[in-house]
Amino acid sequence: MRPHRSSRSLIAGLAVVMTAGACTLTVNTAASVQAAACTGYVGLTFDDGPSSGTSALLDVLKRNGLRATMFNQGQYAAGQPSQVRAQVAAGMWVGNHSYTHPHLTQLSQSQIDLEISRTQQAIANGGGGVPRLFRPPYGETNATVKSIAAKYGLTQVIWDVDSQDWNGASADAIVQAATRLTNGQVILMHDWPANTRAAIPRIAQGLAARGLCAGMISPQTGRAVAPA
Repeated sequence: MRPHRSSRSLIAGLAVVMTAGACTLTVNTAASVQAAACTGYVGLTFDDGPSSGTSALLDVLKRNGLRATMFNQGQYAAGQPSQVRAQVAAGMWVGNHSYTHPHLTQLSQSQIDLEISRTQQAIANGGGGVPRLFRPPYGETNATVKSIAAKYGLTQVIWDVDSQDWNGASADAIVQAATRLTNGQVILMHDWPANTRAAIPRIAQGLAARGLCAGMISPQTGRAVAPA
């Protein structure tokens, strides 16, 4: 036989339920307000990972509520599959950035095919899914490169804003570059520079102040859109 609950315990139980309901309402309302605050979306992209700096990069992105597209090199994805899984677990999207980062426009058709196909396989083997986005190294492309990428279901993504982090840009300069982003545009950054990681909190603040949110890159258009 179940023990009879006292009126005091019943009241306490009701209070817990009401409090939990209030908390749920607060969280849902906050999420709705945040979504409503997004008047546009931009694509944050990081090339050349995964690297020794990937974990720190993912940490600062998560702390600042940002999602990004990580254009991984196949050779590094094959060597560090746990980092590919970590990218996905952190809510990032993973794209193809060739296997060895060559000048693709100087290669034969079969060599280009191998660079792209091996990277697709390395990322999938690492738990990153099958990429749908492709960034050619150095942004160098032509009809052959684009055609082979399309053969693997890949949409080519270049960029609208170059942060110059690969060229030793300071954190201040990287933050300033991000201020040029407008709705739908994409910024080029890299996985490894410490200055890029240092810039991320201010990039997040600057985007929020302008009503812009970090979005996904549409495989249909190559532009930044609301996350699916």
